[in-house]
Amino acid sequence: MRTFRVSAMGVTCTAALVLPLAAPAGAAPDAPARDNALPGSTQSLPLDALPPPSARATGAPAGERGLAERQVHPFSLAGVVWDDVEAELHGTAQVRTRATGTHRWSGWQDLETHNAEHAPDPGSAERAAGAVKGSTAPLWVGPSDGVEVRVRPEAPGTRGGAPVPLPAGLHLELVDPGEDPQEVTGTAGADRAAGQESGVLPALDRAETEAAAGLAPAARPYIGPRPRIVTRKGWGADEKLREKGFAYTRTVKAAFVHHTATGNTYRCSQAPSVIRGIYRFHVRSNGWRDLGYNFLVDKCGNVYEGRAGGVTRAVLGAHTLGFNTDTMGIAVLGTFRDSRPPAAAVTAVSRLTAWKLGLSGADPKGKVRLVSAGGGTYKKGRRVEMNVISGHRDGFATDCPGARLYKKLGTARTTAARLQGR
Repeated sequence: MRTFRVSAMGVTCTAALVLPLAAPAGAAPDAPARDNALPGSTQSLPLDALPPPSARATGAPAGERGLAERQVHPFSLAGVVWDDVEAELHGTAQVRTRATGTHRWSGWQDLETHNAEHAPDPGSAERAAGAVKGSTAPLWVGPSDGVEVRVRPEAPGTRGGAPVPLPAGLHLELVDPGEDPQEVTGTAGADRAAGQESGVLPALDRAETEAAAGLAPAARPYIGPRPRIVTRKGWGADEKLREKGFAYTRTVKAAFVHHTATGNTYRCSQAPSVIRGIYRFHVRSNGWRDLGYNFLVDKCGNVYEGRAGGVTRAVLGAHTLGFNTDTMGIAVLGTFRDSRPPAAAVTAVSRLTAWKLGLSGADPKGKVRLVSAGGGTYKKGRRVEMNVISGHRDGFATDCPGARLYKKLGTARTTAARLQGR
């Protein structure tokens, strides 16, 4: 799929993806190109140099880039990308948006600058393909048709030396996640009438979980009961968007917990749309082979299958730079620097880790030694002791999963171990 991105998106579709800098008053902008009729779309807009601070009297440092207020094709998720995945964005990125069909503009909203901590590991086939980009976290803004963006470098002297320029190739990515699968297929009503759920793996009790794992009852393994999981089909993943193959590691020794930093304004009924938006952003905008996380959890405690390859398998993700091997990434939809994570979400993380880590015999309250693949806080080859359930910040210098969610990981470890019967 990365070959498609470079050729079709980089050359053939450029004119369609890049909208006019200012749409005529009352006129609709050109619709973005759609990827061979896949659900949803991505608009990729290069950021322009903005007038110097003296001309705007804003106090912004020189070198700011962005886009003036404009009308665009409808979208629901926005983020900024740049060419070099190893380049850091020292500064701030903000957007303001207009809700579709209204004249209401939001205030300025921050985009969390990832600075490469979410990415395939150095030396991996996914990284070596050459299409991986640096990016902010994408932000869920809901259905919108107007946008303004500004990316500001740090003020001179912030780091005690010369100002650090912004990364090259800055683009604003606007993602339309497409319709929910039930709206497309029209089968949801029939499924509900029959008392069935389409695209869902039902919850299993302990005996059913052990049987599904092929274990004899006398084995008495430490495996928590499997939680209810919404599959990729259930949240509407179009499998033509990702690369066809799968990538696996040997086992799952640890779980890294993340927040998506997409904001907390979504309704739980919108979670599948948020996930489809992140999926498209990771593949089309970041240049990854698939969604980066192995699982996702919404604020109502629903669990979703992430990267394809099988929920019971050790699927190689792109969630924690340097420590993707033999681990899994769980992302809670939302931003939890200052907001308290809902109890339902923390409980869902506990249930998911009790089951998934149990399949590999890992103790949620234990410690594990992981070997760094490099590219981040730890040099390649260094053995690092971590909690079996760790936060993203334990493997990389980042705020993720947010201070409030990070404080709940002790509760998740204790609950997961109890669910395993330890």
